[in-house]
Amino acid sequence: MRKILQLCLGIAVAVGLPAGAPSAQNVLMEEIVTTAQRREELAQDVPLAVTAYSAEQLERLQVTETLDMTRLVPNLIGHNNTGLGTANTYSLRGLNNTESIATFDPPVGSYVDDIYVTRQNANNFTLFDVDRIEVLRGPQGTLFGRNTTGGAVRVILKKPAEELGGYAELGYGEFDRIHVRGSVDIPVSDRLLTKLSAYYIEDDGFVTSRTTGEDDINSEENYGVRGHALFKVTDNISWDLALDFINTDHANLWNERVDGDRFTDTGLSQKGSPLKGILTGEKQNFALGNEVESFNISSVIDIDVGELGTLSLITGWRDLDQDFALDFFNGTAPYGGFTIANQGSHEQLTQEIKWDSKLGDKITYVAGFYYIDEDNTTDFGDIFDLGFPFVLADRVLDNTTEAWAIYAQADYAVTERWTVTVGARYTDEEKKVAFHDNRASCMPVTPSCLDTANLVALGIPTKQDEQIVTPRFAVKYDASSDLSFYASATRGFKSGGWNARGTAPENLQPFGPEKVWSYEGGMKSEWLDKRLRINLTAFLSDIEDFQLPSAFRTSSGGIIFITRNFADLEVRGLEAELTFAPTDPLTLFLNVGLQDSEYKNLSREILEQQQRCLVNGVDCGQGIVNQDGQIAPPVRSPDYTLTGGFNYVWPITANLELIPSAYLYAVGDHSVGTSGGPESLIDGYETWNGSLTLNHVEQNWSLVAECKNCNDKKMVVSTLAGFQYLQDPRTWMVRFKWNFGARER
Repeated sequence: MRKILQLCLGIAVAVGLPAGAPSAQNVLMEEIVTTAQRREELAQDVPLAVTAYSAEQLERLQVTETLDMTRLVPNLIGHNNTGLGTANTYSLRGLNNTESIATFDPPVGSYVDDIYVTRQNANNFTLFDVDRIEVLRGPQGTLFGRNTTGGAVRVILKKPAEELGGYAELGYGEFDRIHVRGSVDIPVSDRLLTKLSAYYIEDDGFVTSRTTGEDDINSEENYGVRGHALFKVTDNISWDLALDFINTDHANLWNERVDGDRFTDTGLSQKGSPLKGILTGEKQNFALGNEVESFNISSVIDIDVGELGTLSLITGWRDLDQDFALDFFNGTAPYGGFTIANQGSHEQLTQEIKWDSKLGDKITYVAGFYYIDEDNTTDFGDIFDLGFPFVLADRVLDNTTEAWAIYAQADYAVTERWTVTVGARYTDEEKKVAFHDNRASCMPVTPSCLDTANLVALGIPTKQDEQIVTPRFAVKYDASSDLSFYASATRGFKSGGWNARGTAPENLQPFGPEKVWSYEGGMKSEWLDKRLRINLTAFLSDIEDFQLPSAFRTSSGGIIFITRNFADLEVRGLEAELTFAPTDPLTLFLNVGLQDSEYKNLSREILEQQQRCLVNGVDCGQGIVNQDGQIAPPVRSPDYTLTGGFNYVWPITANLELIPSAYLYAVGDHSVGTSGGPESLIDGYETWNGSLTLNHVEQNWSLVAECKNCNDKKMVVSTLAGFQYLQDPRTWMVRFKWNFGARER
């Protein structure tokens, strides 16, 4: 770290550090207001590890979807789920889950305007009219609750403005990509402000099937519209209501790179009904692809009662439908090698009552009640190629979650410099699951059928209950207005579930909740008259009953996917975020994450399997035991992540400025497969993004030429049954954007 500081200071001397704070040109030095503690505060004042970027910063750094954000946050990596271009797997401080089926919950929670998004199926949000993104690192079990053992990704959208204004943007890029975004603020009156936003994205895809000849595989068609109204009922009461509809058609089918091009061999076609007569229900009519349609409502009523505080009533409704048919084994048969066809319906209602207030001059607190009711129905079937389409399973899964919680957190200013934070959340959660086998041979039900009655007969519980308290303790010391230190201990938990991908009743086993204590210490600071910002964090995460998704071979040579609480996990790490503006035009930034993770307290099942491998040479390369009989490294936990880049504003004339911007993204050695096979061990990689912006200050338009993965790096981000899944190839785009009305600078 000292060498980095010396480098920054050396650059400052070389370019001639001017006196005074940085100007408005230093977009990346902007101070961000965050609600990481459920109230508005400057990010530099919050005693926890939070990375926040404003809308203009996101634009400079080419963040157009939430997946792009993963390259900017220490110890965070991310990629699309295997098969699903609409779903992101986030791995934050070593905690992740690659399953999108509804009986699994991700450890990194996704939120849009304080509304929790339960399903990972469609968490790769396209950003249109975003105000900021916040990534909270570490468990957020007190204020955000369940399923945030790793952290939270929060997308906060812009509110309607008081003046007429907006923007329009049009882009064209590689693979004939069309990119359209726009938003307009329409104030109806002083008390009723409205906004309408929309976007449309389409491209031709970049993968060709050598079997069918289709050359538009992994294409994308993605559109959405959002209406937003802010009604100032009285001077003390406001109602914030937003509705949006989003439709995304985007698969992430396996492909390999040959001489710079991408190919697959699947015989499953994107046309017609290749599964007709093989499966039951509507899913037999699905062709190769993945489509998600969602309708969402958020309502926030704020009641300001003066010195007593603010009462917020936060209601969210999400209705999501997902249809896909995907070949995961790259088979040349018309029905693929191993194909899953899925028709899912997911409904979610959340209600929160939040109270934000003060007690005298010393205590600031937030408290509330939270309720969630989730109902999922998934009709899905598995087809395996045995020279003929063998149906491994065809069933309907119904699962529900109902949970409520009460929470409170208070900051007590002991002195002008010392602040103590104490908080806790009590959660009561109930989950239920039921199965129905669609196959004709299961009418009536036999012992081999995937039916609730067979689970009960085998003693497999169809209900899980959990009651838990997740506290937080923190202390903060303000050495000066620009330098603070903090330490904290935080508890979190992730819900249990069932192995719903099993193809036999005995495989549908439950797994229990995953629980974590995280201990963190940090420094937040600004130096050189706010031209240099340095934030440092050290953490230790102790995860109990870690949920481990693993693959095992059956006696017949097949593969079953099982998640169990096979071990505990310990993760230690350091994080640094530095931003430096040596001159008004130039901004440099460097974000570094270091981590080391290892399994602890292995279960008896794993220890016995390891012995069988070492002594008899059987059961090797399965679960978390590698081919040599050793315990594989924890998955998606690289020894380092690094992002470093610059932004330079070059005035050409009084109104024209040219803005080059670029950053390098590097990830260290890690594994992307739980059994640590050779195909899963990644040596690390480096890629870079860059852009060149021509900006007209007076007329408020900009022309941007940009590229992502500019060096066309081959990056392996996941494996499945020996198949390596790659990150997208290099892409480029040219965009024109015009800001008008109230958005003018």
